[in-house]
Amino acid sequence: MPEAEVVYSDVKFARGKKGANEAVTPSTDSTYSEIKISKTQPSTAELSDSPQQAVVSKGSKVTSERVVLMVLSVLLAAALIALCFTTFDKSRTNQELENLKLEKTKCESNLTETLSKMKSCSTVQPTCPVPKVINDSCYKCEEGWEQHGEKCYNFSISKSSWKQSRDECRAKEGDLVKIDSREEQTFLERRLRDLMTEDEDKFWIGLTDSAVEGRWVWVDRSSLNESLVFWSGNEPDNWTGKKDEHPEGEDCVRIGEKGGANELKCWFDAFCSEPHRSICEKAGVTGKPKITCD
Repeated sequence: MPEAEVVYSDVKFARGKKGANEAVTPSTDSTYSEIKISKTQPSTAELSDSPQQAVVSKGSKVTSERVVLMVLSVLLAAALIALCFTTFDKSRTNQELENLKLEKTKCESNLTETLSKMKSCSTVQPTCPVPKVINDSCYKCEEGWEQHGEKCYNFSISKSSWKQSRDECRAKEGDLVKIDSREEQTFLERRLRDLMTEDEDKFWIGLTDSAVEGRWVWVDRSSLNESLVFWSGNEPDNWTGKKDEHPEGEDCVRIGEKGGANELKCWFDAFCSEPHRSICEKAGVTGKPKITCD
């Protein structure tokens, strides 16, 4: 609180002396009395603080507005930069896509031209996605035969004994199939899944032990490679029938599993006299050029 200002004032009081013939002569005595007058005035601190607070308040408001403006500016700049990068990346992606389309069109054109040259050589189209043409022999199969690798295969419709089936294959300038590799076994096993109509609808192959029991040989008289066999379960079991109707036992081999074979094991020995369908094979006719897969 501000201190009261002290003001001094002189107050004079007149006192008369009574006398008969005297005139009244005033006598003046001076008496001092202190009168305090309180004047309320703002303190120096209050006078100085109020304007400063107004200035600080105004300054804080201006500073906050600047900060908000700067943040918005930074965010806007970041958004613009991101938009520029996105636009650039999209443009580059579109350009790469156009280049790929152009390359695809060029490859398709080259492939079409190559295949048109192959029509006179092979009726079987390559199954690989990117065929490669080399200056070598290609293989062509006659009508009714299917090409796989360098061989042609014929899957008979009619059923006959093993010997009759072999004679039919020879009449077509081929023989009952000889399986030389796991890859060839894979091809035949998968192909038979589509051709078999029931579980017993199996096919004769060119393998027999009719000459010497237990000594399996192919139709070209080569011995069976024991590291390349695909017997199913306990085969061969050389069964002689329910009442030994076939004392010679099962001396010929048929293959096939309608539902697919585990580990490609679908060879079964059977009575050579039973009628079954058969698989004939012969070498393909050569020509030029040849399509291979890398």
